[in-house]
Amino acid sequence: MTLRTLAVIPARGGSKGIPRKNILEIAGKPLIAWTIEAALKAKSISRIIVSTDDAEIAEIAINLKAEVPFLRPQELATDTTPTKDVIFHLVNKITETEGWIPDIVVTLQPTSPLRNHVHIDEAISIFVADELADSLVSCVQVPHIFHPESVMKVDSNGYLVPYLSPQQPSRRQDKQVIWARNGAAIYITRQNKLHEFIFGGNLIAYAMHPDVSVDIDTMEDFHKAENHLLLNHL
Repeated sequence: MTLRTLAVIPARGGSKGIPRKNILEIAGKPLIAWTIEAALKAKSISRIIVSTDDAEIAEIAINLKAEVPFLRPQELATDTTPTKDVIFHLVNKITETEGWIPDIVVTLQPTSPLRNHVHIDEAISIFVADELADSLVSCVQVPHIFHPESVMKVDSNGYLVPYLSPQQPSRRQDKQVIWARNGAAIYITRQNKLHEFIFGGNLIAYAMHPDVSVDIDTMEDFHKAENHLLLNHL
């Protein structure tokens, strides 16, 4: 049976750090274009919907061949709106208006332009292969120098002390491998779990290389991502 896989790209108009970030031109294209084009090239995606409250973002998305069946309500477009609420609202809306229910939902943040169609297809393949998995999130391995067992704090006397265990491992190979979400470039959630979480339950880590895990939050991130895109898409 072919799974109905819905890709959702959440892209609101407001942005405090970088104004109009989602449509700011990067390497010759609006930022959101890189994510839409990656989803379009992914063989595992059935539909691509952009969730936005902004008419200009909607127009750009439609011109790039993504769907924008409706604008997101303003109450779901604030700085504090959880992504879960945005995705849950969208899926409910298309279910009510179209009767189309996805099996899995792939949330692709437009602020991760270095994530490509290969990453998306690989993540979906890994997720689908595990029938017990509830969700998946893209991750990077935490460098050993930032490992929780290596982290320190300043005590009341002004001296560094271990943050966790008093016996800190000195060798990298003695530290357990740990992971951190990378933005996240990719979330995958079973439709019947969306009322609970975007990621949670039986959660799979999809490993991505740090070089392609840039999550644009600052202009420094923006320039780092742009340099990578210019070097790799000439």
